[in-house]
Amino acid sequence: MNSFVLGIIQQSSIFSIAVMGIYITYKILKFADLSADGSFTLGASVSAILITKGFNPFISLAVSMLVGAIAGAITGVLNVKLKIQDILSSILVMVGLYSVNLRIMGGMANLPLFNQNTIFTDRNPLLIIFLFATISVLFFTWFFKTKLGYLLKGIGDNENMIISLGINTGSIKIFALALSNAFIALSGGILGQYQGFSDINMGTGTMIMGLASIIIGFTIFRNIKFSNSSILCIFGTLIYRTSIALSLRVGFNPSDLKLISSIIVVIALSLDNGRGLFKKYAIKKEKSEYSSNLREVGSRNA
Repeated sequence: MNSFVLGIIQQSSIFSIAVMGIYITYKILKFADLSADGSFTLGASVSAILITKGFNPFISLAVSMLVGAIAGAITGVLNVKLKIQDILSSILVMVGLYSVNLRIMGGMANLPLFNQNTIFTDRNPLLIIFLFATISVLFFTWFFKTKLGYLLKGIGDNENMIISLGINTGSIKIFALALSNAFIALSGGILGQYQGFSDINMGTGTMIMGLASIIIGFTIFRNIKFSNSSILCIFGTLIYRTSIALSLRVGFNPSDLKLISSIIVVIALSLDNGRGLFKKYAIKKEKSEYSSNLREVGSRNA
């Protein structure tokens, strides 16, 4: 397989795990969780520092998920218990995590993993990444068929109805944010080991990437019958990462990536909104035709 294509597939599969986490907050909970940028780097920095200390690389990923869950839970507590707005609480955690990540990496902006054993040492990278992505898909497919998964969807759709049932929605929100950031941190830890280093800025734009991937996946592939939300996240991430890689391939500078990402998000949102407007227009036209037919039938009867 061409190394360029293989690289896109591998990186897309890694990022898709983070996108599944962002899907929980953005698409289901309707929560603007910007702490994803910090949690992604947190997962990479924790995994990297543990590996340099001699820990098993797989165990380091488990610890990354744990600390990512703690970061997400803090965002939830700020929002639920302290009544801080969702976007502000996530920004506070994101800003705080920057200093935390620097401290974890010993004050270094970049922590290399060269000559260290990682999950990819003497293993097929594509197979390992595919294994993690598959486990994530299976988990999400199973989770959203559980009682807790249905409750989480219900909170996103109609929180007042869930509250009327006597259920503590605050605790479920905190759990959802913890779960979301756990998978975002896992993705960051895998990418850090894949690249061979952890960088303080590697999580910048994670939320934007996640939003674009989700919108692209659900706009283009939502009518595929055999797909579910996690599969759509993977497809959307693949298209997004392909767009980024092709942009660099045709001559754009790496410094242009943020601008390219913004343009992709704008296009994705435009497609999604355009589809919604077209649907509204079709419904309006159908109602108009229905009313005309009723008037015509009424005039005939008269």
